Amino acid sequence: MNQEETTPDAAAAQPPEAGSPAGQSPAGPPPEHDDREMWSALDAVRRAIEKVEGCNEAERDILLGDLRELRDMARKLRSGRVEIVVFGEISTGKSALINALTGTQSAQVNVRGGWTKDVWRLDWEGAGYVLPGFEQSQVVLVDTPGLNEVGGAERAEMAREAAERADLILFVTDSDLNETEHNALAELATFHKPILLVVNKTDLYTPSQLEDLLDVLRTQRAAGLVDPENIVTTSADPRELQYVIESADGSQRSEWRKPPVDVGGLRERILEVLEADGSSLIALNASMYAADRSDRIAAIRVQMRNQKATQVIRTFAVAKATAVALNPVAVADVAGGLAVDAAMIVTLANVYGLEMSVGRARDLALSLAKAAGWVMLGEAVTSYGSSLLKGISLGAAAPLVAAPQAAAAGYGSYIVGQAARVYFEQGSSWGDKGPKKVVMQVLENTNKASVLGDLKKEIKKKLSKNRHASG
Repeated sequence: MNQEETTPDAAAAQPPEAGSPAGQSPAGPPPEHDDREMWSALDAVRRAIEKVEGCNEAERDILLGDLRELRDMARKLRSGRVEIVVFGEISTGKSALINALTGTQSAQVNVRGGWTKDVWRLDWEGAGYVLPGFEQSQVVLVDTPGLNEVGGAERAEMAREAAERADLILFVTDSDLNETEHNALAELATFHKPILLVVNKTDLYTPSQLEDLLDVLRTQRAAGLVDPENIVTTSADPRELQYVIESADGSQRSEWRKPPVDVGGLRERILEVLEADGSSLIALNASMYAADRSDRIAAIRVQMRNQKATQVIRTFAVAKATAVALNPVAVADVAGGLAVDAAMIVTLANVYGLEMSVGRARDLALSLAKAAGWVMLGEAVTSYGSSLLKGISLGAAAPLVAAPQAAAAGYGSYIVGQAARVYFEQGSSWGDKGPKKVVMQVLENTNKASVLGDLKKEIKKKLSKNRHASG
């Protein structure tokens, strides 16, 4: 293929074309397929991709893994790929079960891109299932590390990563579920995906023992986690049995033979689930995946921008306090403080990817100051009183009033900045709250003594470096 050619799968993974309106739906449904659920799922995944593409460079660096996974999910939908993830302890015959289903050896599989090195994928070419509308669709079995090979925290993370992509989950056991298995099964159940509980090595049980085991699983150990009809039995690697063979002349000899594997019931149940709900399962899974990734993208963007916003607010609060304290000219010091607040709000808007004029920022600063009520009134009294004293003394009193004026100005700027941050977090909207409610909430969540203490330290550093500020 030359570099100018693009496969349908590759096209699905590409971000929206430049110049297309944000949130606009793709040009059309997957080729030769008009299933509304699948099309809606693909649209949800593409919207999530657009969100990553709309992030700034620092955010995209953190979200590169998410972008890669979302693009792979888009390819999965375009091709109609069904992913069945297999969990179980290494002693339960999990790998043997995969081999029996596929007729191959698991050693031949390749590491799945983007997953841990211990998660493998294998095309199940003989599955006998094709997703309706996708002639080239395939079923893929994904083998995960044995539950007893990894620790609790790592196992939980592995389960999360594998299960959230799975369309169907196979959980393999050969007993009534030990504690590790039960906890892992409970974790997987929280993903609300179809789970088939596979009781393997049934050749080791007598018929009555097997029936007792199944009864315990259905009524006790797996009750509420797996539907009874989804508990199936297999014998993926039956042990050899000794047969006595009698010849025509009456002589006898013994011979060890391995009985045929028995995975027919499992295969039949898998196909029943896929035939009944295959398209819906895949579409729902992809939509849930896209929603989860969208939530993660939003959380990371807010977290990173909040960190930057907090730094901006602190910097401008100190700058305002210093500017007001050092300005010996009456009234001009207060006006200068308002200019700093307006500049802070413009900078905060840029942090959140928004635009705001200086005039609009000044109006917002005044609006927030009014909403703060008595807190900003205290700043006003202190600032204007100090400013008046500067004027009466022709600037001689500036060193005396610098500290209280600076503290009041800095704290007021901090409150204005925090309220503006909430405003920009919500896309220049107060949501279901007005500015006064937001300011009051900021005040309730602010430790005034701590903020003033930090500001005073920074202010003293600034003032001590300026010989004109010494008194």
